[in-house]
Parts: sequence; structure tokens; C-alpha cells
Amino acid sequence: MKSLSNWGSRFRRGLFVSTCLATSIAWGAAQAGTLTGEVADASGTRGLADAQVTIVELGRTEYVAADGSFRFADVPAGTYTLRVRYPGAEEVVRTTTVGETDTVTETFALVAIGDDTNGGDTILVIGQRANLLSGIARQRASDTVDTVLTRDAIGQFPDQNVAEALRRAPGINVLNDQGEGRFVSVRGLDPNLNSSSINGNRVLATGGDERAVALDVIPSELIESIEIKKSLTPDMDGDTIGGSIEINTTSAFDRKKDYYSASIEGSYNDLNEKTSPKGSFDFIKLVGDNLGFSGGISYYDREFATDNIEMDGWEETDDGLVYAEDVEYRDYDVRRERYGFTLGADYRLNENTTLYARGLYSKFDDTELRRRLIFGLSEEPTSGSDNTASFDSADGRIQVRRDLKDRGEAQTISTISAGGETFTGPWTINYDVSYSEADQKERGSIDPIRFQERFQSPGDLGVTFDYSDLELPTYNIDFGAAAFNDPSTYGFTLLERTTREDADDKESSVKIDVAREFVLENGTFEVQTGAKLRQRDKTLNFVIDLYEDFDGDFTLADVAGSQTYGLADLGVLPDLGAVHDFIATNGLESFELNELETEFVSTVESYEADESILAGYLMGKYKAGPLGVVAGVRIERTDVDTSGNRAELIEEGAVVDGVTLDEDTFVVTPVSFSEEYTDVLPSVNVRYDVSERVVARFGAFQSIVRPSFGKFAPRFIVEENEDNERSGEFGNPELDPYRATNLDATLEFYFSPESVIQGGVFYKKIDDFIVDQEFENGTFAGIDYDEAVIPVNGDSAEVMGLEISYAQAFTMLPAPFDGLLANVNYTYTDAEGEVDGRTVPLPTSSKNTYNIVVGYEKGPLSLRLSGAGRSGYLDELGSSPESDRYVKDHFQVDAAARYRVLDSVQLFVELVNLNDATYTAYQRGPVRDRLLQYEEYSWTTKFGVKATF
Repeated sequence: MKSLSNWGSRFRRGLFVSTCLATSIAWGAAQAGTLTGEVADASGTRGLADAQVTIVELGRTEYVAADGSFRFADVPAGTYTLRVRYPGAEEVVRTTTVGETDTVTETFALVAIGDDTNGGDTILVIGQRANLLSGIARQRASDTVDTVLTRDAIGQFPDQNVAEALRRAPGINVLNDQGEGRFVSVRGLDPNLNSSSINGNRVLATGGDERAVALDVIPSELIESIEIKKSLTPDMDGDTIGGSIEINTTSAFDRKKDYYSASIEGSYNDLNEKTSPKGSFDFIKLVGDNLGFSGGISYYDREFATDNIEMDGWEETDDGLVYAEDVEYRDYDVRRERYGFTLGADYRLNENTTLYARGLYSKFDDTELRRRLIFGLSEEPTSGSDNTASFDSADGRIQVRRDLKDRGEAQTISTISAGGETFTGPWTINYDVSYSEADQKERGSIDPIRFQERFQSPGDLGVTFDYSDLELPTYNIDFGAAAFNDPSTYGFTLLERTTREDADDKESSVKIDVAREFVLENGTFEVQTGAKLRQRDKTLNFVIDLYEDFDGDFTLADVAGSQTYGLADLGVLPDLGAVHDFIATNGLESFELNELETEFVSTVESYEADESILAGYLMGKYKAGPLGVVAGVRIERTDVDTSGNRAELIEEGAVVDGVTLDEDTFVVTPVSFSEEYTDVLPSVNVRYDVSERVVARFGAFQSIVRPSFGKFAPRFIVEENEDNERSGEFGNPELDPYRATNLDATLEFYFSPESVIQGGVFYKKIDDFIVDQEFENGTFAGIDYDEAVIPVNGDSAEVMGLEISYAQAFTMLPAPFDGLLANVNYTYTDAEGEVDGRTVPLPTSSKNTYNIVVGYEKGPLSLRLSGAGRSGYLDELGSSPESDRYVKDHFQVDAAARYRVLDSVQLFVELVNLNDATYTAYQRGPVRDRLLQYEEYSWTTKFGVKATF
């Protein structure tokens, strides 16, 4: 790790450069007045973030901050017309007078359209309509191409975690794990090409190898808004190609009065027929006008099941029979316990300075119980047809395994930050210090315990597989059923125990931004500069114990249990309670530890990486009438130190340096590597208000994404057999980052106060994109190999596409249809790259992504029906087109109903995956599609009560 003194000197150098840039700007403008104020909902519930405030005579427009405030500096003395607009609210026009050195404050309370005659009783910021209008307002106010999702004033977010919520946004493809959204792909790109932040500071990856953030770790109840920025400005971190996902928790000053909300609910999964509890509590407490506290806590203990089939090793005989060498029927029971909390404090030191401190902690305990029936087929089928393959133990060994995995992972994400904003005349200074941490821990997981029987004599076993249904291949025991189903014939062969896994990711950062606004004759020009230092440390360590024998008799009959599987009859499987009891009774010392394999598997994955990024930027913002331009350049200096191991496992009988080994040998050599590079990242974003209803945008920027840690860590793993054939898996510390040129153009039409339709096109050229490639007969990092998998920089890739979205509240319709709402979007993405002479779609890239949401909200009733869909995509690149892994189309339907029984109490029910959408991965074989993985989850219903005060 770099020393703190070195870390500090880097930041001081960056800060010095930025300060010199800022102070070199002449003051230029004569002294003038300042106009400040607030815009809030007429009920006094909360500020209306991104309401539009315009000084009509000067043509100057500002957008309201999250706390409802706005500020115009350098306003010449005079009398002006102020105009305030917000979607769904009546426009307000007012006259105000500003003196030469005055600070004038104006406060606005906006009422819903059509409600001005009723005293403004309708609250603008509750319900589906509030979510829709807030998203429209924030999108319109943005300087960049982006999408915003918000919760309303009583804490309603439409989905159970952040990844699920993002599914509703244009161009978003959520990658599921056990049927739940986990990783987010923006515009069809690998989740590793996104960046994610909480309250402006980086949220890190819980996994040991990736940069991609598992967003299912974060409960949506703790979140105020999520913004997906698809074009960057120079003041933003430059490591994004897909999108920058910015998550914000609630600030105390977001509201104008105290707030308390609590919910209690349950969820029922159809597949395992169990009910799970969930609860949350949120609050905002204002202490006078200048101090406030906000926070929340969420807990969800969800139990559900998954039925799974996996197949691998697809081959074709000389007679044209297609068959899989490995067939697995997997029975999953999953428990996912999420709990987290946020806590923040906001303080107005004076009228020009606001300070804050915010923290978030979220823990995700993922316990996965998996039971498997596995067929391993060593020889070609005896007979078969276009849809079947029959195997006979007389012609080759049929290996049958029945095993159990009990994996428990604990993943945590935490962030804490403190900083503030200070105004002094036309100057604005922002400053922030933060610390983020993510980790993944395993302690004592069984992964797996295995029992096995080999049927290899005539008459032992015959089995036929029927592949006619791609997603539900079946098996039939032709003969030998008694032995196949007898647990006493299956002997213990392996206990793999993850004694310890520690994956830790830590980052500290400090930044400062300084801006100076100049008032021009026909507009304003703001110069902004800043510096940021990020120090990131990532480590991965394993202790894995492999036991391959037992001192005594141990068969499946000693721990026999039953299935909860619905796709086939799996017969006898290990029981978790019986396995734990057996181990507790006999002790691990009764099992025989394979010390060599244990040392090997515990060593090969471990690594450390220290990454330091020093950034500085210069940016200009020009606003004149309908035109706004944000342009500048960012410079990022990256220093990386990594260390790992060269691990070689050499079998007995191999010849090393002329000597024949008389036993298996493990050789480990520590390896370290350092690299540094500098990137210059220009960008420009142009916004033009074609009319009061039409906004055009254009964005162009360059960006980078550094290789994932697991790709560049110097981990060189080699296994050499007795014939001196060497196979390896290598990290590549000489990988270059992805570097991309990105273009966006959109047109937005706000054809009514509560609607928007927009369309846009985008293009990305990505150089040095990274793929895993298979090599034969070569040398890498001084290591000879016969076969190896090595991550390498590919050629350039191109991503192009279009996005269309439409959102509207139909308040213009006659009752009762004036409660209808709609939100529809569609994205087309064409993403291709060159790999080893092949033109292939980029992994996880769906050509078509779409969302349809129809809602109804009237009086106490709120209804919503939503569908999220995507077309199939390439998941993993194989060594040939026939071995590429593809994922089939997916379309999921959800529904929700809420009813307000009292002003402060609401009942709700939600139905998730109503249409029982499944997951299917397959290969596109030359004869037929070949199943790799199939999963089904059935539906889940959630129900409960929410009270807000």
C-alpha cells in the first residue's frame, strides 16, 4: 500500500493545480445582488427538486436543488419577473426587486394543476404520479443524457432492491441470480463497464474478482433516487462506458416537516410454499431551521426455491447423434437475508454554507442449499435418435453422483462521507471526504459433500435421455434401477470445505470543486475546476480444505434425505441436517485431508491490488437563452501495484529438469507487478431548448474502464500431468484499460405538463476491450503451456443503437379515466466486436430491451401492471461458434395494488413474476440447440401495511 504521506502529497499537488486555475480567473463582473429562494409542494411536504426557476428579463434559468433551494448570483439591480414551473403543478409568476448588494429571498408553494381553487390540498409528491413527475422534472433539468428514478414522499419505490428498480429504465438489462436482479447492464454492455456511487462516492464490489457492483445487496427502502447518467461531464469520474449509476439516500433538508414511516409485510413463494417477513422504518427529524437528521432501517428475510437443470460437454458422434457428457438436476432452496440502515445529518452553518455527513450500511446473507443428481458419461451413446441418447454400462462407465452444497456468503457494503457546499459571491466551493468498503465472507461452507457410484459392467445400468424439450430434458432408467436408487451403493468421495473466504475492497477519497460564475451580456459562463484522489485496496484470500476419504464406512445411506424438486424424480439425496450431525459426531479429523490439493486450491485464487487514481479537471458551463454547453477535459493518473502467485501442480511421473518426479509436487512462487498510465478525457454536452416543449441534447466524451481485478492480477495457475502436458489459467497484468469514444443525441418533447416522449441514438467505439481467449502451445510470462486461457485485449468493438421512451399522466381524460398513467420504453442495441478473427456480439448485449408500465391512481386506490423484457444475448464466448453460450429471451410481468384506508395508512399487495418467467442458457449447435442451464422460480406475492406520519 502506498504510504499516507505519498497519498497526501499527490492530493496536494492536484489541489494546487486546481486552485491555481480557479484563482487565475479575473473577477470580471461588477458587484451585484443575489436572488435565492425555495420551491416546495403547497402542502409543505417537501421541496420540489429540479423545478425550473427563470428570471424572464435576463433569460437566466436555474433548477431547484434537492432541498428545494435555488440561487442566482450577480443579479444586476432592478425589478424582474420570476417564473416557476414543475410538471403537474400550476405555473407561478411573481415580480421581485433586487438591489445592488442585496440578497433577496423568494418562497414558492406550488399546487397541483386544477387544484388552485381548492386551497391546494392535493399533495404533489405521493404515489405513482409523483414518481413519474419527479423523473420528468429531473431528466429535463439535467445537463447530460440521463434517466432518473425516484421514490415519492412516503418512501414508495417500485421494487425490492436497487437492481430490480433499475429494470424499469430505458436501455437497462438486469442480469438475474436465482431469479432476482443482481447486476445491471446499461445499453447491452458488461456490468463491469458501469460505475456505481452512493451519495456521490464510489460503491465497491463485494465479489473478489470483479468491479461490477451487486446492486441486490442494497434495499430500495433506503434510497431516495437513482440516476443513470449515460453521458459524462469532466467533474465526474471517467471510468464509465455503459453508464454511471448514482444512488442517493434521503437528506434531512429534502422535506419541510418531520417525517416517520414504517411498513410491515410478508412474501410468499409458490415454489417452496413459505412466507417470509420484511419490515422497514424511515425518518426525518428537523431540529429548528438549520439542523436535521435522516435515516432508515430495512430488514427482509426471504426464503424461496429454484428448480434447475444443467448440461455440459455436448458432443456429436460419427453417426450424427448429439449428446451431453454431463447432465445435472439441481434442487435449490435459498434464503436471502437483507438488512441495512442509513443515517445522515445536515447542518446550515450560515446562509452560505451547508454541511453534511451521511452513511449507509447494508448486509446481504445469501445461504444456498443445493442438492444434485449428476450423470457423467464417459463413452458415446449405444443408440439414439434425433431427440434421444441411450447409454449402457457395458459400453462405458456411467458415473452417478449425488451431492449437497451448503454455501453461506455474507456480503456487506458500507459508505460514509462528509463534506459541504459554500457560496461566496459568484464562487461556489464543494468539498467531500469519503470512505467505502465492500466485502464477501464465507466461513465453513460445504461446497460440496459428494457420494458416487460408478456403473461400469454389463447389466449394471442403462439410461436414456430425451432432449426433445430443450428446457426440460428427461431421463429414464432402462435397467439397474435397484442399484441406481440404493443409497448404500453410493460411497463418500469428497468433502470440499470453504474454511475461509475473505474478499475485501476498500476505497478512500477526497475531492474539492471550485466554480466561478460570470454574468455575460446575453447569458452566463461558469468556470469550474477540481481535484480528486482515490486510493483503493482490494484483496482476496481463501482457505479451502479438500477431504477425499473417511476413516470408516460412510455412504449416502448414512445421511439420506429427500428432494423438494419439481422437474424430475431425483431419488435419494443427502440431507443437510444429517450431514451436519454426521460431521459433528465424527469430527473433521475422521476425514482424510488431501494436503497437496488443499494448498493448491487455497493459493491459486489469492491476490492483492492497490490502485491510486489522481484526477484533475477544467470545465466551462455556458448558458445563453435556449443554449447550454458543458465542455472541458479531465486528466486521470492511475498507479497500480498487484501481487499474486505462480502456482504449479505437477503430477507424479512428470519430468522436471531431467528428473522424474516420484510424487505429486506443488511449487508456488510469489509474483508482483506495477503499472502506471495517464488518460486525457475530453467531453462536451450541448443542450438546446428548441421551444418551451422541445429539448435537444448532444453528448460526446471519452472514457476508460480499468480491467477487472481478477483479469489483471498476476495469478498464474499451471497443472502439469505425467505426460508433461501443461494447462494453465493466467491473469494478465499487462492488460490495457478499455478506452471508448461515446456519442449521444436525444430529442425530448414535453407535449403536456405531465408527459414526455423522447428518442435518441448512441454510438460507442471501444478499443482494447477484454476477452478470455484459449491458446495452444505457447509461452506467457515466461511460462510454457500446451493449453491456456488468458485474458487479452481484443480489437475494437462498436456499439450503436436507439432509445425511445414515453411517459404520461392522463389527467386530461374525463373521470374516472383521469387516473391512468403510462410509462413505456424501448432500446435497440447493436454491439459487435472482433475476437480472433470472429465478429461476435458483445457479451450480455440484448438487441431489444423494453418496459411497459400501466398504472391507475385515483383517490385511495393505486394499481400498477408492469412488464420487463429483453431479447436473447451472448453470455460467454467459447472457443468456437458452436460452444458460445447464449441466453434466451426473457419477459416478466409484475403487478401491485395499494389502498389508502386512512390518510396515513396504506394496505398493499404485490405479485412478482406472475407469468412464471424462466431462465434458459444454451448453445447453438449445428444440428440442434443444446441446453446448458434451465431455471424456474414460479411466482411470489408480497402483502403488508405502510403507515406514514
